[in-house]
Amino acid sequence: MKIRFLLVFLIMFALKNTLMANENTNLYDFSFEDIDGNVINLNKFEGKPILVVNTASRCGFTPQYANLQNLFLDYKDSDLTIIATTSNSFAQEYKDVDDIKKICLVNYGVGFVTSSPMIVKGENAHPMYSWINNEYNKTPKWNFFKFLFDRNGKLVNSWSSMTKPDSFKITKQIDKLI
Repeated sequence: MKIRFLLVFLIMFALKNTLMANENTNLYDFSFEDIDGNVINLNKFEGKPILVVNTASRCGFTPQYANLQNLFLDYKDSDLTIIATTSNSFAQEYKDVDDIKKICLVNYGVGFVTSSPMIVKGENAHPMYSWINNEYNKTPKWNFFKFLFDRNGKLVNSWSSMTKPDSFKITKQIDKLI
């Protein structure tokens, strides 16, 4: 009897989480905490294309922060929004936000939106990443995985860590959206 109850409970919990993730219809329905602890509601960027990149400070791809900053500067007069979601999901991010800030600000001078650390994969993933996985069957395979969303908050394309943020593959897609 206890096993049956536990099984029913687990099924109901899984269904509730799936339904909650599916309540969100686009990227603008989510929020997160930025690197300074402020809540960022993505609905403030509604109608703008958004590039979301999960990042880590101690990764071989960390120099892509420079490419992200270049992209930010190249498109600063457009309505493209760039969001770096810091994450330790691949065990390569500092636990202390001040250490992350040093990498982002001192080493790379980033001017784009940067989150406090969040989980980007698995059952405890941030709701935005759970939605991306549920809606598009996409999940970051490693740090610096990139997701480009259109003005309606729908996924246009995604790229692996190997593709630099300011590569022609990505800028060609951005140019179509702005």
